[in-house]
Amino acid sequence: MKNIFWFLLAALLISCQQEEELSEADKIIAQAIEKAGGEKYENAIIEFQFRENFYTSNRKEGLYELTRLRKDSLGEIEDILTNEGIKSIREDREVVMPDSVSTAIAESVNAVHYFVQLPFGLQNDAVITELIGQDTIDNKVYHEIKVTFKQEGGGADHEDVYMYWIEKDELTVDYLAYRFFVNDGGIRFRKAVNPRTVKGIRFVDYENYKTDNLSTPLEDLDDLFRKGQLTKVSQIENEILKVEIQN
Repeated sequence: MKNIFWFLLAALLISCQQEEELSEADKIIAQAIEKAGGEKYENAIIEFQFRENFYTSNRKEGLYELTRLRKDSLGEIEDILTNEGIKSIREDREVVMPDSVSTAIAESVNAVHYFVQLPFGLQNDAVITELIGQDTIDNKVYHEIKVTFKQEGGGADHEDVYMYWIEKDELTVDYLAYRFFVNDGGIRFRKAVNPRTVKGIRFVDYENYKTDNLSTPLEDLDDLFRKGQLTKVSQIENEILKVEIQN
């Protein structure tokens, strides 16, 4: 009995220590994920249309399959990203391609699913979070959280930097920005629009803006947005076709 007691006490102390070690930014993100869908993400089948491509996300008990159905000059091709890696299928046959091409396809597929399912992807071992402070947009107070990535597990674009504005009371991700370095680099600022909840999971579309001043700190972009000093480059619409929560 004494051994069981000490085991339970040690487990409780470890649990409390881990909770204390959770940063304030991580706590806010965890609350935002719970508000947006929580555990439903972990066992969801999601089908959606983004631009000309059809996407599916199938998650079950830690396993995932993220797909994209697209067309090229030879017809339809399906890209399939799983825990085991990426493959592309055409007419039931796997397409052989250089590693560099496969990596680019995997990053492209993952990026679309990442943005559609935000803030779910922010709880990842490769994610490093930092609470920068608070700011006010349209009379609402927002937590400003900076996100960077470890090189290991952070993907080919691990040097990219993100900023998320999470509403203090509603815990919704209403704005985000990111700095990227591929294709000569750039900065984007997104405003979430058309929020809707399907089977308990929150989805949004985005107004997509840019600034040509690449030295602009990401945390200043909300101020530039309020002043009308950002240029709108696109409207990002995700047509959610199906959501199924698996038991």
